[in-house]
Amino acid sequence: MRAVLDIVIIVLDLYVWLLIASAILSWLIAFNVVNTRNQFVSAVAEFLYRITEPVLAPIRNFMPNLGGIDISPIILILIIMFIERVIMYYIYPNVL
Repeated sequence: MRAVLDIVIIVLDLYVWLLIASAILSWLIAFNVVNTRNQFVSAVAEFLYRITEPVLAPIRNFMPNLGGIDISPIILILIIMFIERVIMYYIYPNVL
């Protein structure tokens, strides 16, 4: 059971990095730093969108309109950190 929970923690950490990469790439696209006509940039953006959007969309629907500021990745990262903390408490109860 411990090995499975360790893998879950690794997957959650990887997903946090994908969320950060998606947010940074969306900023780069919004400020015209990278060109979406480039095939590689387009493929990376599409991959990150398909990976993160199914989880971020329900959070965006729940949140009020903040005038163009999207804090749904931050909320999702906080939720993931909470889940990781609960799992770590379950795996290593005497360390925390």
